[in-house]
Amino acid sequence: MNRHSYDFRLVDREELKKERQDARRRIMQAAALGADIDSVDLALSRGLTVREREDSILSDAWVFIALLILVVGLLDGRNPALIALGAVMLIVLGVGAVWKNLALVGVLYRRTFNRTHVFPDEPVEMTITVSNNKRLPITWLRFKDSLPVAPDSRNILDRPIGDTYNAYILLNSYSMHAHEEVQRTFTLRFPKRGFFQLGPVTYQSGDIFTLFRVEREYSYYDTIVVYPEIHPLEELGLPAKEPFGDLKVRRSLFTDPIKTRGIRDYQPQDRFRDVHWKATARRGELQTKIYDPSTGMTLGIFLNVATMPKHWMGFFPEVMERAVSVAASLASYGSEQGWGIGLYANGSFPNSDQPIRVPPGRATQQLTHVLEALAAVTEFATASIEGMMLRESPNLPWIATAVLVTAVVTDETMVALLRLQEAGRRVVLISLADEPPPDDLGFMLTYHLPPDSFPATQSSESRATANQPEIAGIKLQ
Repeated sequence: MNRHSYDFRLVDREELKKERQDARRRIMQAAALGADIDSVDLALSRGLTVREREDSILSDAWVFIALLILVVGLLDGRNPALIALGAVMLIVLGVGAVWKNLALVGVLYRRTFNRTHVFPDEPVEMTITVSNNKRLPITWLRFKDSLPVAPDSRNILDRPIGDTYNAYILLNSYSMHAHEEVQRTFTLRFPKRGFFQLGPVTYQSGDIFTLFRVEREYSYYDTIVVYPEIHPLEELGLPAKEPFGDLKVRRSLFTDPIKTRGIRDYQPQDRFRDVHWKATARRGELQTKIYDPSTGMTLGIFLNVATMPKHWMGFFPEVMERAVSVAASLASYGSEQGWGIGLYANGSFPNSDQPIRVPPGRATQQLTHVLEALAAVTEFATASIEGMMLRESPNLPWIATAVLVTAVVTDETMVALLRLQEAGRRVVLISLADEPPPDDLGFMLTYHLPPDSFPATQSSESRATANQPEIAGIKLQ
């Protein structure tokens, strides 16, 4: 009866960490010198071996049996049959053991993507490259790659073999010659926003006789960022023009301290920090900077991830996703208008308890930063949204408009908004609750977006027609 023996060996993490650092140093040195990069070093630099397992259909007793048969054949009048049998058994066991130890040496598994930042349901082309960088061929080689979604594949042999808790195992098998490289391409589609992690990956191989097998698991991870859905403001029920009120008068009341138009003589009401010291030194009299009127607007978006008045009541995933989509649409609109946009959410990044903060800015990649933060938002509220608004509003420019996107409007929230309005802040409330917000809010601008008014999720085909990947000037990576 065949007996399976298993040998589990945990690898020393500190030792592997040092090997990985050494491999990275050699890669940098080779790149600086223009030399070829060793594929083994590249493999070491991409991930650590977190587990190794070896097993065989033969037990250790077979070596003793082969030696016993060989000795009996020599003692029994040099019996050629027994001698041949014992020698063949020893050769097979020796070749199999050596082949098994060399099977995964120089083997490289690499994922590449045509883009790593997409919108929901958009295709991501994942190319898997497998290289055998040694002279020894590999009779069989298998990879198990953990994926968050099932890949689109017409080949039934490449379909995932397992699906548990939205985790899929992509199984790929190979038989490779010496110094051979093979590529396979798969299409992934992520149905909702979020940060999706691919990995770890497990290598499996063995000897030519399939007597021994070695299995290694590598902490080789890649991340795909899926942005939230973006809709035109008119589809959300918001005005397409000036959704936050008339800004023409407000713009002329402020100046942009970055844009200097000229200088003039100092006047008693001028601020000391506006003095132009170089011009003062040249003319011998105090000179003051003259600034251009501010032509831009700053939009501070506050997102409340809570969908119930109390955290212990639970949450509604669909309502939270609508709130995230509204915040993303506002950020996209602000970026199109050339405004400074920022995001504050009382949700947290995955595996973190810190609230999300993206300070306002007009940089080219500002919308990308905001959408990445929205993609990472979880339903866990780290603080109350009203406390966050009162705490963060002093850090916003005075001409900024604070927009609160929330699915639940409490008395505490209304008190915080009225306090900000009384302090001279421009405040806008966008409510996604079933009931409209109160009417006695003075001059505060409010919008009510009930669930039945929210647009349906776009398919990937319609999004491609609308050219959404290039919305607001953002280019997917």
